[in-house]
Order: sequence, then C-alpha cells, then structure tokens
Amino acid sequence: MTRFYEYYSWPYRIDETPDGGLTGSILDTRTGRFTEKNEPLRKVMHATSTSDISALDEDEFVQLTERERAENLTGDGPIFALYDTVRATWDTARDEGRRITGEELALVEELYRRTFKMWEEEFARQDAGEPPSFQYRSKHALKDQREGESR
Repeated sequence: MTRFYEYYSWPYRIDETPDGGLTGSILDTRTGRFTEKNEPLRKVMHATSTSDISALDEDEFVQLTERERAENLTGDGPIFALYDTVRATWDTARDEGRRITGEELALVEELYRRTFKMWEEEFARQDAGEPPSFQYRSKHALKDQREGESR
C-alpha cells in the first residue's frame, strides 16, 4: 500500500517493496520523476502532523505533485497545454480581482489528475525503453543557463 506525504513542501511517497520492506521517493523538480530517497523514511513514518510533514490522501498528493511540476518544468506537448489552461484559469481570476470559483477549481483539479496520469504513463514508457514522446526541461536548468551566459 502506498502512503502519501508532504515532506518539507515536497511530495513524498512510501511504497512497499516486493520483499515486504519500504522505500521512499521524493519528487525531483528538475526531472518531474520520483527518485528514491530513503533517508527521511523513518522520520516521515513516525511524524505526527507538523508544519514540516503531513500525511496526504492520494488526491492531495496528486495536486501537490502537479503544482510542483507545473511550476518547475516547461516543454511542449499535451501536458504543458493543460498546465497553460490551469495557469490561464488562475490568471483570469486574478486579473478580474476575484477568487477562483468552485467550478474553476474543480477544472484545475481534474486537469492535474489528467497530467499526473500522463506523466506516470510517460515514465512507464521510458522505463520500458521507449524514447520520450515529448520534450521538456527544468525551468531551473534554463535559469542556470541564463545566469551562466550573463557572467
């Protein structure tokens, strides 16, 4: 059974291994993938809700993960078109000086569920040896590159 957490603002998940053990993984915002990170496993497992570690249900985990991916990755293809729709929804509400409506929030949440599934499918294809079906990059890498060019 997978358990979901927010660990110091990062999506963190704990999965059972085939031998009955546990493994932790955290979102790498430079790649969009979850990478193994077992160091905080014990701390996360034994934490009560604090401001630094919180248990999440699966949908809260999906929403947090996709907010981070949308914020930290850029690229082409259907995932990024959906992120653009989410961004436009928030921008419209801000520009109109209002809060996002319940209907708009439901749309954003549904779009994030879709993009989460699309990432999972993409990474499964890549892990099976297939080439990426779209191009993307870290916004951090772009920032690092720009800073290097300006030196």
